[in-house]
Formats: sequence, C-alpha cells, structure tokens
Amino acid sequence: MPTRKSFIIAGQEILPGTRRTVDLPVSVMSDHTPVSMSAHVIHGKLNGPVVFISAGVHGDEVIGVEIVRRLLRTSNVKTLRGTLIVVPIVNAFGFINHSRYLPDRRDLNRSFPGSPSGSLAARLAYLFLTEVVARSDLGIDLHSAAIHRTNLPQIRISPDVPRTAELAEVFGAPVILQSPLREGSMRGAAKALGKDVLLFEAGEGLRFDEMSVRSGVAGILRILRHMGMISAKGVAKPKAPSQYCASSKWLRAPMGGLLRNFRGDGDVVKKGEVIASVSDPFGQVDEEIIAPFNGIVIGRAVMPIVNEGDAVFHLARVTSVAKTTENVEDLSEQLADDPLFDEDEII
Repeated sequence: MPTRKSFIIAGQEILPGTRRTVDLPVSVMSDHTPVSMSAHVIHGKLNGPVVFISAGVHGDEVIGVEIVRRLLRTSNVKTLRGTLIVVPIVNAFGFINHSRYLPDRRDLNRSFPGSPSGSLAARLAYLFLTEVVARSDLGIDLHSAAIHRTNLPQIRISPDVPRTAELAEVFGAPVILQSPLREGSMRGAAKALGKDVLLFEAGEGLRFDEMSVRSGVAGILRILRHMGMISAKGVAKPKAPSQYCASSKWLRAPMGGLLRNFRGDGDVVKKGEVIASVSDPFGQVDEEIIAPFNGIVIGRAVMPIVNEGDAVFHLARVTSVAKTTENVEDLSEQLADDPLFDEDEII
C-alpha cells in the first residue's frame, strides 16, 4: 500500500512511486499554437520534502536545460524520497526564439509575483509561482550569463537568509556570492511566500559548458542528499569549501575598441594587476583595465568588440588570494575526475 498521498499539480494526480510530465497551459500564440509549461514530477513512495528545479526562466540561458536533462537520467532520483518538480524550460517563448525575453519584451524574472489577468509575463510568473513555488519547500533556479558573456559556476544567496547560506555550502560551487533580492524576481516572490530559493549561475547564454553543467548536476545531487531525498551513493562532498564573497563589481571598458583579456574565469587577481586592455583598431591608443581590489573573476565578456562603458569583467572581492586559488583549483579537479560523469552518464 502507498505510504503517502498522491501529488496533485494542474489538476493531474501523480501516484506515489511514479513520475510523469505534466503540461501546464500558458497561452495560445497568434497562429493558434498552444504553449505550455512542462513540469516533470517524481513523486517518491516515502515522505520527504518537495523541491523544485527550474531552468530557462530566460529563454537564451540553455545550460540549465542540459543540467536538468542529466539530473533526470541519474540513478539517484529513481529511489527518491519526497517529491521533485523539474521545469526545464519555464519561458518556452524565449527558448523557441533564442531570446531572454517574452514576446512582449518583458523579463520574466522581473515580473513576479505576477497576475492571472496581467501581461503575458505576469500570467506566466503567476502560474509558476502558484503551481510550483508555492507547493515546494525549496527551489534551485538555474541561470547562465547573457549572450556574449560567461559566468564562473556560482551560487547567489540573499544576505539575510541563513538557511540558504548553509545550503550554498552544501552545493559546493566554486563561489558563493551574496546578492540582494531584485524587485520582481522569483527569489523575492518566493521569500514573500516563506520559500527559499538558491540561484545557480554558470556558463554563457546559448552555449553549453561541460564544467558548468557538471557543477550544477553535482550541486543539486548534494542538496537532495543533504535533505534526505536520495542516498549518498556516488554523491561526493565538495573537496574544498566554496569561496564566499560578500560583494562584487563590474569593471567597464574605459573606451570603445578591441578587448584583449589577460585573465579568465575563476582566475584570482591581486589589486593593481592588469587584467585586460582595450585598444583602438589602429593600435595607437591602449587603455588598461586594472583590478581595484583582490578578487576572483566570476564573469566576463567574451566578445572582443566593446563600447565605452560596456561591462567586461565581474570581479568578486576575496580576502585571501592564495586560499581562494587553492579552493577553486581543488573544486575544478574534483569535477574533472568525478566518476558520476563517466561517458555513459552524459550521453
């Protein structure tokens, strides 16, 4: 006999010990094509927390979709305790059009808590908040940088929520960045409901990055293990602690021209170090970009063509250059050697 009740979402019943993909109707396009938000629900036989994993809130941030795909193929979730709600593509409109935005040019992650009778973005935000976030005890929202930028794998947490700081350590990304809540964000709306959400940032828009994908899958499995939802088999603890950063700053191009980067993702730099330069096309003028403090590169522009004022390096402040370098290297080596990512696991 089942030991727990069925899970109901969008009026559909998922029995204990089963999994199903449920389509939540969103809208009908101008050519009468229906659009839905698909959620894959794994409802374990035994009681446990309800956790949601979301990706594709911004339609051009595809790396989270690959993280979700690999997560659902792992053997760990086959004997899940509790319930896992996975939404690989929240913003189907943006995903289809390779765009960050919805057709009304609104940013979904600035449209929460939404409204059932508002704009398309407001309606989608309301649907996700009521059907997924409100039913969950914890959420992990997967993002990447925008197109032409890339992010080092990092967890962003609110400064006044101790539980997310603890879970971020469990996740084991190279960097934990304290990041205030933004108006209209999913994290902000979730907090108003008393729900905690971890925000994972990694990689580049419209691109896959193997180490970023591995970091996301490994981190989610660690969280599920920590919450007692899966067994510890094959889920390694972080080899080193994440680097906690209380603040960060975008360094901007001092002039328009050609950008030459001297440092890359995860590099630790010292105050006063030249990390890039911008030159005019004739090679007559050259402006250096200098690190204003000891920090770690957690994001950067990948396009070599910049305009004056463009954000080109995202630098997070660190206290110990040597210790940060050691920790990031240890975590990177662990991901490279993790048996969880054997070839059979990533096909």
